[in-house]
Amino acid sequence: MMDSFLVLLSLLSQCTAQWCYQTQYSCDDTCRDPSRWPAQFPRCGGLRQSPINIATSKVHVNSALLPFNFIGHTSRINITAENKGHSAHFSLPQSVQLTGGALAGRYRAAQFHFHWGGDGKPGSEHTIDGERFPMEMHIVHFKEPYGSLAEAEHDMAGIALLAFLFEETTDDHPHMDAVISALGHVQNNGSTTVIPNFRLSDLIPPAKDLHGYYRYVGSMTTPGCEQAVAWTVFHKTLPISSRQLVAITQQCRFWTGQPMTDIFRPTQPLDGRVVYRSEAGAVVSTLIHFLFGILSSLRTVNLI
Repeated sequence: MMDSFLVLLSLLSQCTAQWCYQTQYSCDDTCRDPSRWPAQFPRCGGLRQSPINIATSKVHVNSALLPFNFIGHTSRINITAENKGHSAHFSLPQSVQLTGGALAGRYRAAQFHFHWGGDGKPGSEHTIDGERFPMEMHIVHFKEPYGSLAEAEHDMAGIALLAFLFEETTDDHPHMDAVISALGHVQNNGSTTVIPNFRLSDLIPPAKDLHGYYRYVGSMTTPGCEQAVAWTVFHKTLPISSRQLVAITQQCRFWTGQPMTDIFRPTQPLDGRVVYRSEAGAVVSTLIHFLFGILSSLRTVNLI
């Protein structure tokens, strides 16, 4: 009897201490959804929180936002996928690195993960002009000479986070099924699996295709919401088919045992921050508007 009581007390204590997404209700009012994160994690109520909505008409062009240099992204490595209870993380060796992009030095990779919706609904964290995308990938880096992500969290520019938005396409992403398979092997909190011969370049485009991006200062998007992140949101989207999108949202379960769906934090106030875009991104944007102008003119004179 006493053993059962202690187990129940332990579970209740865990629920009280845990944060959760809006879709989790196993712990009722003791599980804090995003609107209540600041009460338990004060930094989640700060003035530089992420994610945000990027209003493209209000961004500023910054010529200092030069191209990135990716190091180790084409190397074949074995990586571990782990169900963290709130999401699944894919660990990366520190030989995967990042320089350039107006970052303050060299950054080492720690892990990547995804944010998604459920039941066919969008699930990106960042939105562009109010539009939420099907899914979002984050690659987390921390600055040298820090030895870990935890150390880098005390530096305002200690973490560099790369965000890739997904666009639903007719064709499958050629390498996403390996990720889906790995997620199927880590369905429950704490479970792990290894993906052999993995290359980050199989998921994301080469550096030459990633010159266009947005940049702003913000935070981690999960508690404790440390405000130590230089965010890069790339203009180029990644493809994913409807089949893959449905499959990826059906593999894992939260620490509560519920299906892991709608794992994204709502957008946060900009609070006076400025969002910048690289000059390459500005050229692309200008070209797109120019082409739309031509198409509109042709429609006006009934030529198309």
